[in-house]
Parts: sequence; structure tokens; C-alpha cells
Amino acid sequence: MTSDSHPKNTGDGPLGFMHHDHSACVSHTLAAAEARCAAEGLRFTPVRRKVLEILLHEHRALGAYTILDRLREDGFGSQPPVAYRALDFLVANGLAHKIERLNAFIACVQPGHSHTPAFMICRLCDAVAETQSSPARGSLGDAARATGFRIERTVIEAEGLCPACVDKADA
Repeated sequence: MTSDSHPKNTGDGPLGFMHHDHSACVSHTLAAAEARCAAEGLRFTPVRRKVLEILLHEHRALGAYTILDRLREDGFGSQPPVAYRALDFLVANGLAHKIERLNAFIACVQPGHSHTPAFMICRLCDAVAETQSSPARGSLGDAARATGFRIERTVIEAEGLCPACVDKADA
């Protein structure tokens, strides 16, 4: 799926904070994940698909035990390894991301693209929006190059207030 085929925001900003067609967001991202797994010969099992679907239904990070509770409700088992194995697969294959600060997970909004995401986390409602970052091109990249360090992975997480909570915080 190209970025042009992903459901568009109705505003200017990262998906997650802006109003958008959420049902299209879920269906397009699931379709992209299925296509990617098929193209790469990855096993997109019913449990893995359900975990991704659970993550897609909310634009906030969910902990493994919340996901496990939802899996249990849908008859997928109640043992923690069920959720953790599915989450490990989704993260390893770029279909989900781990939000380190929250020790929780969120579906990737661009599962078909190689990218370095940055996350904006609302401290009031826990909404999370994913956007693009280029740490290798900024001051971190400059410092790494100056020392001969090669960046392989970065996690950028910013905490603040989402557009819906800004007015609540000022009140």
C-alpha cells in the first residue's frame, strides 16, 4: 500500500489526533498487513490478525494484559504468551510498535513502509499519534557521524497534550 492509498486525515497532522474515517483506517491497514505477510511468506495467524485489529481499533497504546483480556473475550486463550507472541511478531515485522514509556503497543499506521516513527503521547488521555522522524539527519545523526557511531534503531517519544486535551489542560 502506498501512502496515497492510506485513508487521509481530514486535518493537517498525524493520524491519531486528527479526525479521519476510522473504519477505513482499520480496514486499509489490515489489508496492507495481510498483503505484506502474503508477499513475504509470513504466517498472519488468526491470533496475530486479531491482536492487530485490537490495536487498530484505538489510537492509543494498549498493554499486553489489556490485549490479552480482549483476546480472551473473543475466545483466543487466556495465557500471556498468546498475546506476547503475537505482539512480538507484529513488532518484528513492522506492523506494530512498542511505546517504551508506556510499556504498551500501538498499530503501525504505515505498515508497508520502512520508516523511523516518532510518537506523540497525550499525558491526559493517552492518545498516541505516529509521525515520521529523521534522527540520522538531525543533530543526533551529526553526533553519531562525528564519533563513527552507526544508528540502527531509535525510539522517539514526546509527551504532551493532544489537540482534544489542550483546552482541558488550560481550564
